[in-house]
Amino acid sequence: MQVTGKVVVVTGGANGIGRALCENFHRAGAAKIVVADLDGAGAKAVAASVQGAAFTCDVGQEKHIQHVIEETERQFGPIALFCSNAGIGGGFDPLSENAGGVSDEPWARSWAIHVMAHVYAARHLIPRMKARGGGYFLNTISAAGLLSQVGSPAYSTTKHAAVGFAENLAISHKADGIKVSILCPQGVDTNMLRSIPKGPQSGDGDLSPEQVAQDALKGIEQETFVILPHPQVAGYMRKKTENYDRWISGMAKIQAKMRENYGK
Repeated sequence: MQVTGKVVVVTGGANGIGRALCENFHRAGAAKIVVADLDGAGAKAVAASVQGAAFTCDVGQEKHIQHVIEETERQFGPIALFCSNAGIGGGFDPLSENAGGVSDEPWARSWAIHVMAHVYAARHLIPRMKARGGGYFLNTISAAGLLSQVGSPAYSTTKHAAVGFAENLAISHKADGIKVSILCPQGVDTNMLRSIPKGPQSGDGDLSPEQVAQDALKGIEQETFVILPHPQVAGYMRKKTENYDRWISGMAKIQAKMRENYGK
């Protein structure tokens, strides 16, 4: 799909990958870019820079996403590309003694933002896209959804669930002309990465948000389901599936090393 002349929505668009996506879509000639973010002032600033529009939006709340979709289509026309990009990095604790954690809160918030936000977007856009013969979803997930995330069971689990939903979205609506891509980078130089403890995602070629956005645009143009800004992730996935037990043992060693380093 070409974004030229299209209406595009980007959630989590005020910073990081989301901001870079907005800027790249603008350079590619998108007709209107709608920036949705919990940081309303940041969303307005990015929207102003790309001649777009802004909404304050908590993607974990269905009514917020519904409002963004309805108002965007009322004001600017059909949404051709919906980028469900917002994410959080909470729940990272390299020293955690129990993968189940001690509270439901990080699980519930991660589930709302990393899974249900994608579900809500599909719930309210699929009927519209089906009626007009197609559309496109770009769901920003993470390599953690394909591999894992040492130090954060909630992040890893919800990112895996996001991959599962995106697969089902693509399978269920291929015949409706609806395309899906998942953007799965490792370390990206954003505020979120800088706010969490260093893990295996760090030091394996951290990329700029701009590079990730360029790869995303290329993947959309080629209609690629899995977009891997870090190409080495494909090799890690092969090693994981070739010998799952060996992969678990290797990840456990990384976990032990992290605990040793952070326990000092």
